[in-house]
Amino acid sequence: MLKILVALSLIASSSLFSTCYAQTCNSHTFSSNQNFATCNDLPYLNSFLYWNYDQATGKLQMAFRQTGVTSSTWVSWAINPTAAQMPGSQCLVAYPKSDGTPHVYTSPIGNSYSTSLAEGNLTYQVSDLTATYQNSEMVIFATWSLPTTTATINQVWQSGPLSGGNPGQHGSAAANLNSKGTVNLLSGQTQSQAGGNSRTRKRNIHGVLNAVSWGILMPLGAIIARYLKVFKSADPAWFYLHITCQTSAYIIGVAGWATGLKLGSDNGKIQYDAHRNIGITLFCLGTLQVFALLLRPKPDHKYRLYWNIYHHTVGYVVIILSIINIFKGLDILDPEKKWKDSYIGIIIALGAIAVLLEAYTWFIVLKRKRSEGKVQYNGTNGVNGHGARQQQGV
Repeated sequence: MLKILVALSLIASSSLFSTCYAQTCNSHTFSSNQNFATCNDLPYLNSFLYWNYDQATGKLQMAFRQTGVTSSTWVSWAINPTAAQMPGSQCLVAYPKSDGTPHVYTSPIGNSYSTSLAEGNLTYQVSDLTATYQNSEMVIFATWSLPTTTATINQVWQSGPLSGGNPGQHGSAAANLNSKGTVNLLSGQTQSQAGGNSRTRKRNIHGVLNAVSWGILMPLGAIIARYLKVFKSADPAWFYLHITCQTSAYIIGVAGWATGLKLGSDNGKIQYDAHRNIGITLFCLGTLQVFALLLRPKPDHKYRLYWNIYHHTVGYVVIILSIINIFKGLDILDPEKKWKDSYIGIIIALGAIAVLLEAYTWFIVLKRKRSEGKVQYNGTNGVNGHGARQQQGV
């Protein structure tokens, strides 16, 4: 049964990750049959860049595509002549109008982070500016006239909510703050300016540690304890697997919790109270579970029933709070959509496995009880019958 459980988990995970990575710039075909020699999967905000570049003339024919765009979202792609940053960017902006058709225009940003993305002329000449919006996907097409000496450009891309039919302020999540970098128009190589950001790395490490520990290992350990112990051949292996899984989850989880505290102290005025408070609660409950193992009564002890009720209740509370807090963390980190989809897929897979095992173990238990009842009934009749026959013989 353990082999079946592991196999199902691996199959679910492999199919999930293959689905996540299927969305690339190379796999996309534009409905307008436009072809681009080079494309790049941008690391944030579900975005992709396509282009043809003729350095001799300085003509940059490009398309910027972003998926998961709602009817109340604006998107933008920009070239910054001086640095990979928002101030000074020369932007192409698009958003869906009330009738569903896209409105696309140019917008220069001054030397400030405060902007309303108002329409205006850019320092570069832009022609053939169009946009398409369908299937929750916005694509901006344009042709830029760049200096013929241009090989590498600073790019900035962004998305945010519409407010009163106009672009509003974009979010402050890591994906929004890190959506910038450079792109070599000749070689196709891109570099994200967030690549060396130690704070971003710490946030990502914090997220991975907690997702793996509290969000995956903890539920998996509970599944092992609940279902494998039904099988006599798995005793006592299920117990040691359960302890190993939960102990590993706790150790990794404490490391993730500690990085979270450090990130919180470095955040200054920006605090995520709900996420932090749930994290502290999880640490306390997890620590109680570890110490509870040291006080676990023997199976025949009169207090064992109460210990079981406590252990199971706290365990399920930890799992529920863990999943809730991981989704809160994902909302804060705002990574690419595939990571959130991956975790959702893993939770669905674990839930499906639990449902199947729940039904199967109930079948085994009921079958075992019927078998034991039948043996007891036959044994009783046999004794009485044998005695009756002896009496008749006398």
